[in-house]
Amino acid sequence: MTTTAIRPRRSVLYMPGSNARAIEKARTLPVDGVILDLEDAVAPDAKVQAREQIVTAVKAGGFGPREVFIRVNGTDTPWFSDDLAAAIAAAPDAILVPKVSTVEQLDFIGHRLLDMRADLKIRVWAMIETPAAIFNINALAAEAHESEARLGGFVMGTNDLAKETRARLGPGRAPMLSWLARCLLAAHAHGVDILDGVYNDIGNTDGFVQECAQGRDMGFDGKTLIHPNQIAPCNAAFSPTADELAQARAMIAAFDRPENKDKGVVMIDGRMVERMHAEMARRTVAIAEAIERAQAR
Repeated sequence: MTTTAIRPRRSVLYMPGSNARAIEKARTLPVDGVILDLEDAVAPDAKVQAREQIVTAVKAGGFGPREVFIRVNGTDTPWFSDDLAAAIAAAPDAILVPKVSTVEQLDFIGHRLLDMRADLKIRVWAMIETPAAIFNINALAAEAHESEARLGGFVMGTNDLAKETRARLGPGRAPMLSWLARCLLAAHAHGVDILDGVYNDIGNTDGFVQECAQGRDMGFDGKTLIHPNQIAPCNAAFSPTADELAQARAMIAAFDRPENKDKGVVMIDGRMVERMHAEMARRTVAIAEAIERAQAR
């Protein structure tokens, strides 16, 4: 298992592309990533101006260690082509595409990026927010093995999923748990990061903390956010604790001892620990170190 490419994605905040002050603020917030949005957060008559503002902001830089996403409008909208061209010109870390439901859509986007000679660093992230996407999720995740697709990750669009399925979004998200789990399994089976959906009740801090803990325990790599007040509790939930880090380092040290080099199981503090747990521990340490590096910049 390699940990060299691990990047923390605990907190990724949506910022409306039509709000210049919000984009400026995004450069200073303690988030791991920002999504500069051209879709839901921008009214139709403001999309052209928002597109121009986002391109200018991304080209200007200044986002530090934060991963920068541009969310374009969907492939079936009149704004998609211009949004994609603008995003390619701006060269963010990733282009986030809404309502991706089929492999054909990912192939289409990948070919467009190739034809337009997009910077090779640009990744494609897909929003999973339709019933069709849930049914096709393993095939979508398998596109990560196709270099032209540039698939970097998934973002769950839980609000749109609720709209499409008439499911009620309440505490615990019981109607959606099987869908979320299906997407998590597919993503991690193919080495794809996956971010949990947003929490709408900004004033309900306890509810938000509980949903962050649920997403973390399920296996999400982080959560998408809609308000700066959600950043601190989200970062806390998805960061290794001091105890988890100490235990992880103890596991790594135990398996790194010469006498344990070829052992599949060792005893640590009276507990039998398998080598796979040491691999999990290495990822925990790598995430903690990546967070520390980002905070130092």
